[in-house]
Amino acid sequence: MEHHFAQRIRRVRPSAIRQLLQLGDDPSITSFGGGYPDPGLFPVAQLREVYDHVLREQGRTALQYTGTAGIPALRAQIAERMVRDGSTCGADDVLVLQGAQQGLDLVAKLLINPGDAIVTENPTFLGALVAFNPYEPDYAPVALDEDGMDMESLEQVLADTPRAKFIYAIPDFQNPTGVTLSTQRRHRLLELAHEHDLIVLEDTPYRELRFEGEQLPTLHSLDTEGRVIHLGSFSKTLAPGLRMGYAVAHRSILAKLELLKLAADTQSSTLNMTATARFLTEFDLDAHLEAVRPAYRAKRDAMVGAMAESFPAGVQFTRPEGGLFTWVTFPEGFDAAGFMAEQVLPKARVAYVPGETFFPTTSPATQASHYARFSYASVPHEQMVAGIRRLGDLLAAS
Repeated sequence: MEHHFAQRIRRVRPSAIRQLLQLGDDPSITSFGGGYPDPGLFPVAQLREVYDHVLREQGRTALQYTGTAGIPALRAQIAERMVRDGSTCGADDVLVLQGAQQGLDLVAKLLINPGDAIVTENPTFLGALVAFNPYEPDYAPVALDEDGMDMESLEQVLADTPRAKFIYAIPDFQNPTGVTLSTQRRHRLLELAHEHDLIVLEDTPYRELRFEGEQLPTLHSLDTEGRVIHLGSFSKTLAPGLRMGYAVAHRSILAKLELLKLAADTQSSTLNMTATARFLTEFDLDAHLEAVRPAYRAKRDAMVGAMAESFPAGVQFTRPEGGLFTWVTFPEGFDAAGFMAEQVLPKARVAYVPGETFFPTTSPATQASHYARFSYASVPHEQMVAGIRRLGDLLAAS
């Protein structure tokens, strides 16, 4: 049957993370692989009350079709939150999505012809690569350090990439590394985007999970030219099962994205949009986040504390100020994937995500085999510490 398939399907590969998540069904394995938020932090009681009210009082409209852009009430509430975060934004600047992941797909569909280049952080979010790959792009990766995307590297990459179409960035608690783009670099990124006339795709699923340090401005709030497409999500703040995300962009861009969404799925769930809007009206999302953030900080502290105590001196890891991930760097030449398969899974009953899958291009120069992503989000404290210690014992003996 292969000859029936379009050429683009050759760029579609199974997600290494999705495959690892299957290990979560085995209670004997401590998995640090998935980026799932802690389900114990979901506002289940409030959402039950919300859905009961919506179905009882608004059922006929909440179960009906609505406009592709999303229900007006939710779009206005998202716009209000964007304004509070420093952006100029109205309801007409918001497109409600089936999670921010849909935004990645729609933006690539809108902007990319085969052979065009997407400029990304190196490493970058695997889910973005999965969304981009069917449109057959090339990738132009930019080095990262503790302050995010390196601007000298970005400047050189842009000079060497005439077919660049947009810059994709996760400025806050980047997936997979957990690092945050500094304010100075945010300004410089927009200057370079202006010089090269590029769109900037800003992905912010973890932004509201800052539990330490100072909140930095979004790229969208700093943009004076309408070139930033901002993607946001309720997946990490309310619950991923709602599949509620959104795009905020200049209306000329948003109109095209709306047409592509119409073709893809007609609209997001009217029921889930109505319930989310009701939650934002009746309950205090910011108060919920104030309760959630200390829990994730405690999880971060437990993981990096156990790593500092248990890992050999040659193993390094990031200490993020928010989000769900830390990035581990083993000594050069270390095979993180092979070590997990041959040693860690069978002996320590621990899983992580080998880092190579997060790099948009692979070459000997990339030397990506000695990295790994660990999520501290959803593993209980004692199980997390015990799993890291078992891993540390194996590393020390290797």
